[in-house]
Amino acid sequence: MIYYIVDVFAEEKYKGNQLAVFNEIGDLTSEEMQQIAKETNFSETTFISGVDKDGGYHVRIFTPNEEVPFAGHPTLGTSYIIRKELMKKSQNRVTLKLKVGDIPVTFDDSIIWMKQNQPDFAKEFSWVEVSQVLQLEEGDFDFNYPIQDVSTGFPFIIVPLKNLEAVKKAKVNQEKLVLLTQHTRAKAILVFSRDTYNEEHHLNARVFVDIFGIPEDPATGSANGCLAAYLLKHDFLKNKMIDIKVEQGYEIQRESLIHIKAEMVDEEYSIHVGGKVVNIAKGEWY
Repeated sequence: MIYYIVDVFAEEKYKGNQLAVFNEIGDLTSEEMQQIAKETNFSETTFISGVDKDGGYHVRIFTPNEEVPFAGHPTLGTSYIIRKELMKKSQNRVTLKLKVGDIPVTFDDSIIWMKQNQPDFAKEFSWVEVSQVLQLEEGDFDFNYPIQDVSTGFPFIIVPLKNLEAVKKAKVNQEKLVLLTQHTRAKAILVFSRDTYNEEHHLNARVFVDIFGIPEDPATGSANGCLAAYLLKHDFLKNKMIDIKVEQGYEIQRESLIHIKAEMVDEEYSIHVGGKVVNIAKGEWY
């Protein structure tokens, strides 16, 4: 099989989130896809399994531990490879057919954008529950806003923190995480603050996906889509239309930049998450 490696939400090589994309996978089984994803050991690995008559590409996404219905950086990275390597004629739009449904992806100069599904807001959590998981103290939380489970196809617990120091301190306690998520929809956590490393950016975020075999994700498009919905619902930026840059991955030396354009009109959300993709390698898998 031919495979490609790209860095997604990256401003340059060896930044952002790594992705392996496999094409012409033949009769590869789900078990074999899972084994390959474990072998690459990236946050996600994708497999392009075919093209519809309408031009939509069927894609499956695997973490090292299991298949997931949707993820952001695999959507952008796979669309980049489809447009660059597989399309006979370059187009400005690609549709990925994922387990969560059809996800449209558009190309605008160097930024690749995906439109995310309508958000679903679920359980709110107390700071006490979450502090035990993240090993944080009461003074680290921003109590002006709730801690909430949000999904645009893949659920995350969104946790507002008071400052960058609190974000840096966050460290997952595995046993407490298992206890917290035994009876919750969301198994992954995004923490964020207004403080940033780079003054040109608007928010700093970290994403922990330990249950899926990813201790910390360097760049997470699906989580930032949930964050966009959260910001709008709770009027975090005092605007029903946002155009911001979120930095992620700084604590693990994979600096990433996620672009968000979103708005809410009469409880209807329009959420677009975008970023740059950098080509790294192409090879043959035996």
